[in-house]
Amino acid sequence: MNAPVTLFHVSDVHFGVEDPAAHDGFAQAVAHEKPDAVICTGDITQRAKHREYAAAREWFAGLGVPVALEVGNHDMPYYNPIERFRTPFKRYEKLAAAVAAPLDLPGIAFVSLLTTVPAQTRFPWSDGVVTDNALSETLARLDALSDDPRLKIVTCHHPLMAGPPGSPNPTIHGDRAFAALARAGADVVLSGHVHVPFDLAYAIDGHSLRMIGSGTLSTRLRSSPPGFNRIVIDGRDVRVEFCALHDGVDA
Repeated sequence: MNAPVTLFHVSDVHFGVEDPAAHDGFAQAVAHEKPDAVICTGDITQRAKHREYAAAREWFAGLGVPVALEVGNHDMPYYNPIERFRTPFKRYEKLAAAVAAPLDLPGIAFVSLLTTVPAQTRFPWSDGVVTDNALSETLARLDALSDDPRLKIVTCHHPLMAGPPGSPNPTIHGDRAFAALARAGADVVLSGHVHVPFDLAYAIDGHSLRMIGSGTLSTRLRSSPPGFNRIVIDGRDVRVEFCALHDGVDA
């Protein structure tokens, strides 16, 4: 039997408007506990500036544990529209190539889902969109794992559901993606974006899927202090603890 796996799930670290105390506190927690991996579900930067990415690269590289990243809506060029539309993920992909790698942890299979697009038919362009291509790629990966007994964790930036099935959903096609992932055998979805931690589970057609969201390490607080999720996985048992780093001051 595999030993329990500990993940530190962090999101919305927002270099550029980061909370230095929260960043330092998180790094100290990683150094003290040595989790098996750190997973960051997007919004690594505030405006995708080169200096913000440089700071992110130094910080993630200094954690000293395996790192997995997702891209968020803030991670595409904000002041360079040509780059935003031609190569929106170029800066993010350079960071990921430098500090991240596919995770190989016992008993867990990780699958990515892209929920970030450079433009939308609504404004602002901050909330998520699950395109046909993005969903198809993720479902193909899950299909390849159909006979795999490992726990299947999908990582993305935007929450796929804001409430029970049928409730208003700011993520375009998130409901469809949630249902498809549940039917395809996904067990957990990790996300961020809303800057508030949550742990929810809904069922569609008898297929249940658990959604776990992390808060933020930035000064852009909402109703929760800065913090991260400590996730301990023991077989198919998934335990989540939100770890506040300090009380915070709303910004």
